[in-house]
Amino acid sequence: MSQRGFPLFCFVVFLCVSCGRGDDGQKLPTNSSQERVEMKTEDSQQPVFVPVIVYKDKGFRDNHFVPSGFMPNGECLKLDEDWLENCQEGTTCIKVIFDTVCSRKGQKWGGIYWLNPADNWGGKKAGFNLDGAKRLSFWAKGERGCERIEEFKVGGITGAYPDSDSAVIGPVRLGTEWRQYTIDLRGKDLSYISGGFSWATNVDVNAQECAQEAAFYLDDIKFE
Repeated sequence: MSQRGFPLFCFVVFLCVSCGRGDDGQKLPTNSSQERVEMKTEDSQQPVFVPVIVYKDKGFRDNHFVPSGFMPNGECLKLDEDWLENCQEGTTCIKVIFDTVCSRKGQKWGGIYWLNPADNWGGKKAGFNLDGAKRLSFWAKGERGCERIEEFKVGGITGAYPDSDSAVIGPVRLGTEWRQYTIDLRGKDLSYISGGFSWATNVDVNAQECAQEAAFYLDDIKFE
């Protein structure tokens, strides 16, 4: 090789050696895009479900759903969301009275749905997407320990815009001490829920000590 051609040859060799290096002289990955994909795959996680509060305290800004679905007509039911005595958590809790004497004169059963928005029995498209929730948990206790609730329920609203699924527990005999209950939501389609929570019972299963009324309490209701 002539001396004239030698500098050109060195320059070409220098470029070939440098083409695989970054600005700082470090060797770049030969397949950097694949490594970024693998890192994204390794770092990716299932979305974490943020709890959705149904009731925490009266007037709590993050409460969802409204206890407005009085069944069958609400004539024999009383609801106090601002009860202050012996609550499970926070400042307030819910007291419910099912007047069994009153109900025995009519349809002999009662219940309340927490709806979104208020009074929405499926006529409005306003359900929440609760996919990812594994359970609904709540605390409950009875006034005398004789109160029996036939079912606690999530979903089940029908109509033009029905809930995508439902889940139920019951019957539940309430004691006089606070106890936490859960409704299992695993495997349920929660993509559209306007009936966030409900309970229902009847006069026949609330006799003897509860023959006059079935009074019970609820607190800290949430999807988790």
